Amino acid sequence: MHRRNLLRTSTRLLVAAVSALSVTALAAGGASGQPGQVAGPAPVPRLELERYLGTWRQLAAIPQYFNLACARDTQANYALDPQGNIAVRNTCSTWANTQNEINGTAVVNDRETGAQLHVSFPSVPTQDALDGPTNYIVTALGPDYSWAVVTDPSRASGFVLARAVSLEADAWQQVRAAITAAGQNTCLYLTSPTTGGESRIVPLCAG
Repeated sequence: MHRRNLLRTSTRLLVAAVSALSVTALAAGGASGQPGQVAGPAPVPRLELERYLGTWRQLAAIPQYFNLACARDTQANYALDPQGNIAVRNTCSTWANTQNEINGTAVVNDRETGAQLHVSFPSVPTQDALDGPTNYIVTALGPDYSWAVVTDPSRASGFVLARAVSLEADAWQQVRAAITAAGQNTCLYLTSPTTGGESRIVPLCAG
């Protein structure tokens, strides 16, 4: 029953988040007078790829259709592949207590900062091309690479990644400030349950 309640809660929060995201996008377009021509989030000045590789835990995210099956312990592992691109391995525990995994590739599109990439997954329609437009922007990083905020040019997605299963209060304050600086609403981000960390699914603006 507990997992069913969590699933119902996450579904309600997803609907609210998607609705709010649509309103935010429309408002942003109206503010400029030219819908769809809003400047995208800025990448970090320089991403040191070797420091960025490894395992990241998802601590919060704007809900996406492809991760609705994930109940907890959502992780991303990045490693260099033989072609010099980034091998992506995303995993999570599902609501049925099974392991979910998908593998893909990230290609750096921005050689100046190294922080704008195209991520593809061969098994996902419309996302199976190795090369393509940027859909992954590292817009903020902890100074010690202990956390990162990732989004895309349209701001429709957002992920708070961390090396550990939790962050201290001052780090969360920096994360929320980075989300706002990227032109996003912290209320659209929902916490991602992690073993040993946060167990709830709540908007970041409630924390």
